[in-house]
Amino acid sequence: MTLLRVLIDLIRGALIGIVEIIPGVSGGTLALIIGVYERLIDSASEFVRGLVHLVVDPPRGRGLGTAKKHFRAVAWPLLVPLAVGMVGGLLLAARIVAPLVEAHPVESRAFFAGLILVALWVPARMVGGRWTWREWALAAPSAVVAFLVTGLPAAAGAEPGPLMIAVGGALAVCALALPGMSGSFILLLLGMYAPTLAAVNDRDLAYLGLFLAGMAIGFGLFVRGLQWLLRHRRRITLAIMTGLMAGSLRALWPWQTEDRVLLTPSGDIAGPVLWFALGMLLIGATLVIESWLVRRRIANGVAVLRG
Repeated sequence: MTLLRVLIDLIRGALIGIVEIIPGVSGGTLALIIGVYERLIDSASEFVRGLVHLVVDPPRGRGLGTAKKHFRAVAWPLLVPLAVGMVGGLLLAARIVAPLVEAHPVESRAFFAGLILVALWVPARMVGGRWTWREWALAAPSAVVAFLVTGLPAAAGAEPGPLMIAVGGALAVCALALPGMSGSFILLLLGMYAPTLAAVNDRDLAYLGLFLAGMAIGFGLFVRGLQWLLRHRRRITLAIMTGLMAGSLRALWPWQTEDRVLLTPSGDIAGPVLWFALGMLLIGATLVIESWLVRRRIANGVAVLRG
């Protein structure tokens, strides 16, 4: 593992952490874009299975052989720098990026809308081959569901209790793992976004401990099912992910009220349009460069390893 690879994965993790703070932008979507999504899901599944066997096997006299087998299957050289980068990105975003987005909501939503719109090509092409009526029939209602969910108003900002904190962590991490669904947006719907952001900034260890415990439970229950779907129902799973991403664009419509009522464009329209174009250009250039590098490696006989 080269120093350059570690640095790249640290940056990837930081980007996932940063966007996960921003309501309406999915960390799972970014993981898809930067090419680490499936390896993350596979590694997380192996890690969870290893933990389960680590706990239940020794009392049954089975030893640690199975647990070690699952832990060895985890892509540690990828997972560790990604996790470190993600924590750093979350802390940075909580202090700097979130207030910046709040101060410029129209421009921020326009930028991310352009980015996500072009990024729809990623899961769509991963389906493999031409889409059939079945893929379209699954993607369309998924888009409708995401459109309706992202239009729900935020809950009242009451202080959450211990159980609610854990449940919020479980739901948020499931959304993080699912492209098109934003963990921070789920927290907004639950009325937990501001308290959780404050807990991160204030280093409230009691709150964060409960939240992380909920995340661990939710991820453990969710990720294995998602891994199975990607392995055995790949086309339909990716079609549904594409639909979820498309429908979630509603949350990034630049002109909307605090209750998520969509408005017609008004005021300075040129600025948001330019930010939208910049988002499209940025992700478009990234995907073109990545495609060129992959073709060049294949032509040179070099093994291609995304992530």
